[in-house]
Amino acid sequence: MKGVTTEQLEELDCHIILGNTYHLALQPGKDLLNQVGGLHKFMNWKRGMLTDSGEDGVKFISPFDGVTETLLTPEHSMEIQNAIGADIMMQLDDVVSSLVTGPRVEEAMWRSIRWLDRCFKAHAKPKEQNLFPIIQGGLDLRLRKICVEEMVKRDANGYAIGGLSGGESKDTFWRIVSACTDLLPKDKPRYCMGVGYSEDLVVCSALGVDMYDCVFPTRTARFGSALTRRGAMKLKNQIYEMDHLPIEEDCTCYTCKTHTRSYLSRLLRQKETVGCHLISIHNIAYQMRLMKDIRDSIEQDRFPAFVQQFMKKYYHERIASISEDEENQNDPGKAIGADGYPVWITNALSSVGITLLK
Repeated sequence: MKGVTTEQLEELDCHIILGNTYHLALQPGKDLLNQVGGLHKFMNWKRGMLTDSGEDGVKFISPFDGVTETLLTPEHSMEIQNAIGADIMMQLDDVVSSLVTGPRVEEAMWRSIRWLDRCFKAHAKPKEQNLFPIIQGGLDLRLRKICVEEMVKRDANGYAIGGLSGGESKDTFWRIVSACTDLLPKDKPRYCMGVGYSEDLVVCSALGVDMYDCVFPTRTARFGSALTRRGAMKLKNQIYEMDHLPIEEDCTCYTCKTHTRSYLSRLLRQKETVGCHLISIHNIAYQMRLMKDIRDSIEQDRFPAFVQQFMKKYYHERIASISEDEENQNDPGKAIGADGYPVWITNALSSVGITLLK
């Protein structure tokens, strides 16, 4: 986790982190990880870990020297992930942009299915590490259905929905997620890859998704944006220069208990890296609290009411810039309806019987 220590992650109640197989294969490398007994021990992380597959295989050019080529095959991917020792491993899949159409999408889907079988065959520790298939098929509902049906036959311990959050319209995004969750087993984890915006987490949870990963909380922190229940707070803005409140008054994270918007704004405008670090801590705390609120509302049988209240605060009391409003109106996928909510969110939630408050 960039800019945050493992001890801080534990204090924030994070129970699982994600590592990139390809980057870990280059540095520190499979041999060292085998020698020390896996990545958990190497980085002193005692909780859950998931590794993605990274991409006969995929060639990568090293980001460290710009020259070295690494060929990642299903077998090599499993070998590396077994060495890392992650609790959940992802199959190697053939990923194409969500905006690509035509034969290449179906080709990638069938290749991902073939690679899944090779991954299962090469998996050396099936009793210790869970291997998740990744549903592909682009934006084609027919291909997604075929892929789900084929991969469910392999009876994995959980399933991922891949190939989204790549520029497709939000209306298409939610329909693909819904189509996949409708077909996947209800008694096994369903993981939507690359999803991290607050509204997406709430909507996808309503559609039946259980797990997510995204760099968004820490990446947006490095640009000076703090996540709140009323949208992003761009702390570099001069309006926060004399604002002596915490980012969120009811947040119990270290940053909110210790520092003000004014102080953080000053750090950011002076390009002090500690500012990004402090906002990262808050953003992770915000994300963890949001997911806990979702879980608690489901367990207490009040999830629809939670969604209604969350969306009302997020959109009707939103911190919004003019540029953001203009951008949303120019994107049909983000168009705001007469009720003040994005049309795609209204449609997605309506599909599972949740009506938003006026």
